[in-house]
Amino acid sequence: MTRARPFAVFVAFLALVSAGGTQAAPAEQDIVLDVRVTLDAYRAAVDARLEGIARAVRLFAATDEARSGEWSRIRGPLAVLDATLPERAAVWFTTADGTLFTVERGSTGETLRDREYFPSLLEGRDVVGALVISKSTGKRSVIVASPVISDGKVTGSIGVSLDAVKLAAAIDQSIRFPPEVVFYVLDSRGRTALHRAGELIFVFPSDVGSPTLGTAVKTMLAQPEGVVHYQYAGSDKTAVFERSRLTGWVFVLGTSHPQN
Repeated sequence: MTRARPFAVFVAFLALVSAGGTQAAPAEQDIVLDVRVTLDAYRAAVDARLEGIARAVRLFAATDEARSGEWSRIRGPLAVLDATLPERAAVWFTTADGTLFTVERGSTGETLRDREYFPSLLEGRDVVGALVISKSTGKRSVIVASPVISDGKVTGSIGVSLDAVKLAAAIDQSIRFPPEVVFYVLDSRGRTALHRAGELIFVFPSDVGSPTLGTAVKTMLAQPEGVVHYQYAGSDKTAVFERSRLTGWVFVLGTSHPQN
């Protein structure tokens, strides 16, 4: 889909909601459907990027080097993966007790045992989309990780901490929506995972916005898809949202228009 088509769709969407067309008239239904198609395309693009990284991490976790549990054998091949990821904050290995090693620092003296996602790795499950402040870099990060399994037991994990600000900027640069278009992503707790305004990443919108935004966030977390209306920063917003099955994130796309 070209940029011209989404821009024309949003101009029409903006005109419709500004005129008070909040009922599901045929014209609005067509526009919302078009916006949903656009949203679905960009949600799929983000999912594909994260799934691609998850696949690479999963494959590395299955190598003899990873299964050896020896950092001296793991570091070199892991550095190759590190070099292919421009958005990474850190690429890492942990032992089963959570002891953390990164390509950049080697042994960090840190542990991931207290991370909310770590039990999932110990249970043999992949992690895609957990939000954390990286222990090794201090950056706001999106976690993609996979357990290392040897002889039927989890012996460690391989992971990538993606810099959320860099990831959001790369997405925004590829999308290049006009300023009046609202585009952001919430995690399953309602925290901003991605946003074109970097300072809003990892912020809970319901804590900084109007009561109507708080209500809209509750709706978006409770439903798999839909349309919401709310006020934020002196303007009315109308947005279409849908949830990713991969991450559980809610993708939001809509418009701003002046308050009457």
